[in-house]
Amino acid sequence: MTALSHNAAEKNEPEVVVAALYKFTALPDFASRRQALLDICHRADVSGTLLLAPEGINGTIAGNRRGVDATVAHVRSIPGCADLELKESFARENPFFRMKVRLKEEIVTMGVPGIDPSVSAGTYVEPEAWNELIADPDVILIDTRNAYEVGIGTFKGAIDPETATFREFPGWFKDQENLTPEALRGKKIAMFCTGGIRCEKATAFVRQQGIDEVFHLKGGILRYLERVPAEESLWEGECFVFDQRVSIKHGLELGSYDICHACRMPLDEQQKASELYVPGVSCPLCHDEIDAERRKRFVERQRQMELAKQRGEIHIGSVRKIPAASASETDD
Repeated sequence: MTALSHNAAEKNEPEVVVAALYKFTALPDFASRRQALLDICHRADVSGTLLLAPEGINGTIAGNRRGVDATVAHVRSIPGCADLELKESFARENPFFRMKVRLKEEIVTMGVPGIDPSVSAGTYVEPEAWNELIADPDVILIDTRNAYEVGIGTFKGAIDPETATFREFPGWFKDQENLTPEALRGKKIAMFCTGGIRCEKATAFVRQQGIDEVFHLKGGILRYLERVPAEESLWEGECFVFDQRVSIKHGLELGSYDICHACRMPLDEQQKASELYVPGVSCPLCHDEIDAERRKRFVERQRQMELAKQRGEIHIGSVRKIPAASASETDD
């Protein structure tokens, strides 16, 4: 049980289970499974987003213990999904406001045909063994996430591809002269991401380029922050997550970041203290890009959100949108 769940239990607050799951497996009948999965989610009273594609399933849901367990049990009953990757954390409020089950071409969008992580992914490394691996001077450590995620936290010494979307990763990799099979003789590549799905697909892509010594963090940063004690950690900063929590810290405790409702970028305490930060309207990252018409619209939206909050209601404008082209780690 995390520190957050301990606190909730002490205050007798209802605990929301947040479950991130994925599995790369062949699902030729993925479209026909959508309605049954959506019905289960509604009956279980869970919220979030699940993606179905020919290459598998991916998503995050949240609800009470019984509802999440029922939904996960249904997903495990899908052929090939019994051993899906599952990570749980806890929140005092549901970080999602509705349930969506979407059909996609890929469960994590890379845009490279012929990639099959279910048969060609790199070698898993458990969180407890990760520090030893990345301390090896012959290991090249690559963060497969997008630039706005890397900006609030990463592993010391990791290469930042500075991508805006996961689609850009293959092109970036091919452009690196030091990452060819010839240049990498005697070296290894280790990659990581939020929950494990992007780096798993990235390892399959890298192996397609003729590189065999490729490793990835099993369960991603989330599992590392859950299992590795802070005093032993090589993680620096916080971890961006794709829901209303914005960021988390060691022990999966709630982080310190907020989100700008105008540009949808994560904001730290210094940015929120800036005179250019107006909640719901602008922040230092987008202040100069917001024209008068949009600013007026944002001001009114914020006013309506505050009025709804006073009435104890949820205004649709308060539903946090994920940074552009990255609806979640379920779709970036």
